Amino acid sequence: MRYLSAGESHGPQLTAIIEGVPSNLPFSIEAINEQLARRQKGHGRGRRMQIEKDQVKVVSGVRHGYTTGAPITLIVENKDWAHWQGIMSAEPVEGAEEKRRVSRPRPGHADLNGAIKYHQRDMRNILERSSARETTIRVAVGAVARQLLAAFGIRIGGQVLQIGDVVAKRQEVTLDELIERTEASPVRCLDPEAEPRMMALIDKAKEEGDSLGGIVEVRVEGVPIGLGSHVQWDRKLDGRLAQAMMSIQAFKGVEIGIGFEAAGLPGSQVHDEIIWNEGTGYSRKTNRAGGLEGGMTTGMPVVIRGVMKPIPTLYKPLMSVDIDTREPFSASIERSDSCAVPAASVVAEAVIAWEIARAMCEKFPSDSIDDMVENVNQYRAYTEKF
Repeated sequence: MRYLSAGESHGPQLTAIIEGVPSNLPFSIEAINEQLARRQKGHGRGRRMQIEKDQVKVVSGVRHGYTTGAPITLIVENKDWAHWQGIMSAEPVEGAEEKRRVSRPRPGHADLNGAIKYHQRDMRNILERSSARETTIRVAVGAVARQLLAAFGIRIGGQVLQIGDVVAKRQEVTLDELIERTEASPVRCLDPEAEPRMMALIDKAKEEGDSLGGIVEVRVEGVPIGLGSHVQWDRKLDGRLAQAMMSIQAFKGVEIGIGFEAAGLPGSQVHDEIIWNEGTGYSRKTNRAGGLEGGMTTGMPVVIRGVMKPIPTLYKPLMSVDIDTREPFSASIERSDSCAVPAASVVAEAVIAWEIARAMCEKFPSDSIDDMVENVNQYRAYTEKF
């Protein structure tokens, strides 16, 4: 499977074209809209979420509730486009270019680097596409991937582990409980003691014109053994999952399993002992590897975490330099969130879902979901008897 996305933050719409989804997969538009709604929630979101009420339109590749095997086109309209048509129009509009021309790069954004790379004196041509608004269509794409994974009993949940300096206590819960409790939490946190402290910290940052980052975790259960490969560097699934996580706007770090903790432990406390049981086959006593060894899935839950930096758009702006005058200035203030970590948890689920689904299609290539299910069932029976 592969996809391309297009669209700007204040353009008319965001679009994705997905290729390679097998035919006859039951397809729910409502399931995509549920994921889009999840992305818009979370304590600390800004006013843009009051404007946009994201809903997907499916304009190809699905008929009467089932995929056809043809490319699937998803569209999410930007409601804010109504206020930006003159500035963002594809056709020349007299006076509009100078009205919203951006010559002042914001620290922490793609503005200056992108302007230099693409020879753009108006940095709006950079910031519109690099905006985190782009994650909307990625969540929609991830929601399609989740429907594919559901056909094989593969499920995904996410949680927030840290916001600012407030760290949640780790809790061992089932995936069902994780999903239920995080959906009920304004910060998608399992720890009932950390939750109000996180919310208070977000409120404090907002009052002070500052922003906060944090850590999110994604768990994937039901993944068969052997997705990915050890034979080439670019086929290692842990590398692809790490790249997917790092591709999310403002993410600056990633770890799988116990991750960086492994650096301070002896091997006896890092590696997972292998066991075998009648009926279930091979598994591990522990899951410190986070479900991946040698670039391949082990059959244990895939566990991956990502670090999101504080959003760089601040109401207490940092200093920068105007590219026209070379004079210093206080960075401009665009409408922004004080904390988007809870929403980023949903985005992280989406990008991980996509990579797992893509790896499933590589391992079990089929034109129809019927053939793919049969192939997966045969393979699972084989691994239990190996």
